[in-house]
Amino acid sequence: MRAQLEPEDLQAIAGKIMEILSPVLTRPGKIEEDTIFDVQGLADYLKVDISWVYKAVQMHQVPFFKAGKYTRFMKSAIDKHIEKSMVQPASPARIPRGRT
Repeated sequence: MRAQLEPEDLQAIAGKIMEILSPVLTRPGKIEEDTIFDVQGLADYLKVDISWVYKAVQMHQVPFFKAGKYTRFMKSAIDKHIEKSMVQPASPARIPRGRT
């Protein structure tokens, strides 16, 4: 025995499936693709000159990878590098006082 469904029934079933799966598909923590910058993209992101990026790569001061001859940067790695490199403010007790 084979059942035939009307197009309206199929649409209703598809709508119900999407309603059920929607929270799972859009939940927080969903893995998203990481942005990959080229040299110009990283310069724009960090708001620095492109020459600074080339020098930072040459000195291995920023995380990068090579895609053939092209230098590329993963946004997540750059963000982690920035967090790790943040200079914390000095406490008031450690600030040297001026001579009087």
